[in-house]
Amino acid sequence: YRYVAKFENDAWGEGFLSTDENVVLNESACVLQYAQSVFEGLKARRTKDGRIIVFRADLNAERLEDSAYRLSMPIFPKEKFLEAVKMVVKANEEVIPSYESGGSLYLRPFMIGTTPVLGVKPALEYEFRMFASPVGPYFQGGKNSVDLRVCDLDRAAPHGTGNVKSGLNYAMSLFAITEAHKLGYDENLYLDSATRTYVEETGGANIFFISYKGEFVTPKSDSILPSITRRSLLEIASKYLGLKVIERRIRIDEIDNFVECGLCGTAAVISPVHSIDDHGAKHVYFGGNYSENSITGKLKSILISIQNGEIEAPDGWIMSL
Repeated sequence: YRYVAKFENDAWGEGFLSTDENVVLNESACVLQYAQSVFEGLKARRTKDGRIIVFRADLNAERLEDSAYRLSMPIFPKEKFLEAVKMVVKANEEVIPSYESGGSLYLRPFMIGTTPVLGVKPALEYEFRMFASPVGPYFQGGKNSVDLRVCDLDRAAPHGTGNVKSGLNYAMSLFAITEAHKLGYDENLYLDSATRTYVEETGGANIFFISYKGEFVTPKSDSILPSITRRSLLEIASKYLGLKVIERRIRIDEIDNFVECGLCGTAAVISPVHSIDDHGAKHVYFGGNYSENSITGKLKSILISIQNGEIEAPDGWIMSL
């Protein structure tokens, strides 16, 4: 089952559940011609005691609002978004993976401009949908850490749309990720496009580092997607592990000054980074051998335990269904 709501005559209609996975569009629909599309990603999980919970869905709703505003799309109200989450999760309850499997039910909310257009302008009509799929680990193949390369292509421009979750930001990464995989890397690390001096993020996740002093350090940039997982880790690092947290610009020539590195996001959760290859200069983390006793390992354990309902979460982080 998926949730469907349509925006017509300047108002959102009543949302409903549907078993029809097809979207029927005019060939000149705004989303097809000018990529007017935004989306989100979040997960529902089973807890050990049989409950079903969703992690920080309110922040997904707020980020969708920000993305829609940036692409001149109507705001899908937060309360309707949260109601859609509840409806989709309950309707698909039987396919939510078991607690023991470590899997989850991934939810993909998205909104598209459906009005036929030829001139470049926003649509007048829109469709919001939310579908679901059971998922396992983001990075497959038995690896417990990933290898990155510094990419020569750019992910986002200053004052562009790098800080909103829109399909157009991911289209440009398809060539780069295909090339990276052919060369034996798991992901690309992008630098700021203005100076190619500062670390930004990968194609599908934010990045963080642990300094030799035990500080949690993560890039600060207006063209980085504001990851909900990263935002949560900043609080976990500070309140649960007592680490100093720092958001600042990180130069590519200082990445060897860190002892640990990780990727974070809804899909990846936390993926430890084994190495970053900067045009032949290879920077290796965790002493070459990732350990769950590392700071990154402890952050991952705490975050997953919160998401699984195993330890108490800060107020408002967990929605129980």
